[in-house]
Amino acid sequence: MNEILKVENLTKAYDDLKVLDGVDLTVSKGEVVVIVGPSGCGKSTFLRCLNGLEDIQEGSVVFNDEVINPFKGSPAKVREKIGMVFQSYELFPHKTVLQNMILAPMKVRKAKKKDAEKEALALLDRVGLLSKKDSYPRQLSGGQKQRVAIVRALMMHPEVLLLDEITAALDPEMVREVLDVVINLAKEGRTMVIVTHELSFARAVADRMIFIDGGKIVEEGAPGEFFDDPKTDRLKKFLESFSYN
Repeated sequence: MNEILKVENLTKAYDDLKVLDGVDLTVSKGEVVVIVGPSGCGKSTFLRCLNGLEDIQEGSVVFNDEVINPFKGSPAKVREKIGMVFQSYELFPHKTVLQNMILAPMKVRKAKKKDAEKEALALLDRVGLLSKKDSYPRQLSGGQKQRVAIVRALMMHPEVLLLDEITAALDPEMVREVLDVVINLAKEGRTMVIVTHELSFARAVADRMIFIDGGKIVEEGAPGEFFDDPKTDRLKKFLESFSYN
């Protein structure tokens, strides 16, 4: 597989608080990398550094052989190729589902409205939300909003998709419908970097697991080895705090 993302010695600090401390990671095209770790360990901050939402103090993020963080070009161009889905949906409340989906492609990619609408309707149909195309976010459940947020990100044709705790704000019965969408994306060969606390989902979808603690990568490996034969005491204790299948 071809390397698409390369992170070297990534260091991020807020004043005197070092959130990420010399992180190295490569992601290959078509790979699903899942990051887990305790609250406050730097997982979400790491994702935000990958597409330039956060500046970094040391190191670099390289996307397709181009340094994108620190980056002096257009952040919009980076985010067109590295899409991100947040746990808070970030949908525009005054726009319908369809309007939410076609806005960025028309503004950033200069897509024609007819073409953008055709693609949006096809994506909504795939995730079972075609009937909601004229609904407003307030009329949707949390799971429906998150599915819209995911397919809206796909409208930008990203080469890498970053998913940040996308089920954290959902009721348990809504989690499955969102995770099924992500599992299908993985089967299609989408390149994804996912932060999650859903360990059974992580095991099912990941090509590679990453455990971050204290701003550092403590352990990584294939899902089977990662969950069944952890090498570090820190990961063992972390896994013991969860109940997963």
